[in-house]
Amino acid sequence: MRVMAIDYGDAHTGVALSDPTGLLAGSASTIHSRKAEVVLAELARLVREHRVEELVMGFPRNMDGSEGPRAQLYREFAAQVERATGLRPVLWDERRTTVDAHRILLEAGKNAKKRKKTVDAVAASLILEGYLDYKRLRG
Repeated sequence: MRVMAIDYGDAHTGVALSDPTGLLAGSASTIHSRKAEVVLAELARLVREHRVEELVMGFPRNMDGSEGPRAQLYREFAAQVERATGLRPVLWDERRTTVDAHRILLEAGKNAKKRKKTVDAVAASLILEGYLDYKRLRG
């Protein structure tokens, strides 16, 4: 069961795919567009191409666990993703994923310009890894 994670953003949307078994995080990429229709079309294409069966999408929460100021925007985008792909995304707490992604890339020696191009893909991978770990622990 292939799982796809989405790190939605205003200009860049990170996407990470699991391996075909749905156990390990695999490839990651970034959709560079501010246009929701472009992002949705690309997500739908990836779902079809990779036979994705489950979606997980980063969801903004405050550090105390309450919903962040962008929560409604993300809920609306998740509904659009469901219409475009036929799959309802699981909304996954994305606290600290972007911060952790920047740290990982910095430690890997990536300069600010290179980090900007890949940080969303790394954040999507972190969302995917967290979700897959959760599913494994849940049994």
